[in-house]
Amino acid sequence: MTIAEQSEKSPGFAEWGIRAFTTTRGVGTFGTLSVEPVCEVMGRWAEVRKELGTHRFATATQVHGANVIVHQPGWTGWLRGESADGHASHPRGTGLAVTVADCVPVFIGHPSGAIALLHSGWRGTAARIVERGIAVLAEVGLKPSDMRVHTGPAICGKCYEVSPDVYAQLTGTTPDKATTVDLRALILDHARAAGVKQISTSQSCTRCDNNRFFSHRAGDPGRQIAVMIADPT
Repeated sequence: MTIAEQSEKSPGFAEWGIRAFTTTRGVGTFGTLSVEPVCEVMGRWAEVRKELGTHRFATATQVHGANVIVHQPGWTGWLRGESADGHASHPRGTGLAVTVADCVPVFIGHPSGAIALLHSGWRGTAARIVERGIAVLAEVGLKPSDMRVHTGPAICGKCYEVSPDVYAQLTGTTPDKATTVDLRALILDHARAAGVKQISTSQSCTRCDNNRFFSHRAGDPGRQIAVMIADPT
């Protein structure tokens, strides 16, 4: 089986010629700080690039912020950007990937083939990175109402407990004790506020479904990746 076949696919994008999926524990870790030999981890990255069949593949050093790198054609290879938690590409043919393990992979697509892929932990969610991802696509004339946003496998609202300070930054309300919060629900609320009408979310929780996904809260050193590419027409 291919890596894509073993992964959880994001719905609603295939009809636009867009592939979008999140890998599972069965595929193996993509984190270079895991206990596995680096050669095995990098081999998985190479296999993903091979499956995508693209000459442009973009990742970044993730810093839990709201910076989104916009990729233009004219380059080839594996580009690793600095200090970013999102990628966007309007021309088709650029593969995008973010690393996750409880944080939310956010997939944004448009019928034209414009895409954005984001890594949204609590800091990125508080900074409304999804609004930034939508905005960079809107800057080239695409309407948010025509876009689709999907939040992939991540820790669920029942499992994710945060401090009162973090909860306040996310919701504007300060509880008197640690409280659970649903990041995916907040992200989709932000997407709706930005004008997106087509939204969906994965039913998979990385903590509840720890047999299928790596979870930081469960103590896993492993990481899965979310991948997105609009295939050339």
